[in-house]
Amino acid sequence: MTFWWGPLERSVRVEGTVERVAAADSDDYFQKRPRGAELGAWASDQSRPIADQKSLKERYEQMEKRFETQEKIERPEFWGGYRLIPTRIEFWKGRRSRLHDRIVFTQEAQDSTGSARWSHERLQP
Repeated sequence: MTFWWGPLERSVRVEGTVERVAAADSDDYFQKRPRGAELGAWASDQSRPIADQKSLKERYEQMEKRFETQEKIERPEFWGGYRLIPTRIEFWKGRRSRLHDRIVFTQEAQDSTGSARWSHERLQP
């Protein structure tokens, strides 16, 4: 995953393993969201094309009616998240000379407590 800030000439690149968040964790997070966001999750087929904003608003209003008597809205089965567990993180700082500054942190191992140990080094551009 890369975060790029062009005007600042900065980036952060994170590499690692991606895993689906446990259903119980997704449930907990969903319940902490504002009610409108919960309704929006039910109303939206995220990232799919839609004819117009009016159609989405109508779908949202349908969800308001559907859940109006329920204080707690259950998380839709299709809703959840993913977690990136980093093993390598690189910080890049651009320079006019093109001699960019790069520092990378790499996970080496876990110690006896299960905490990760990290090393770092500067890389050539």
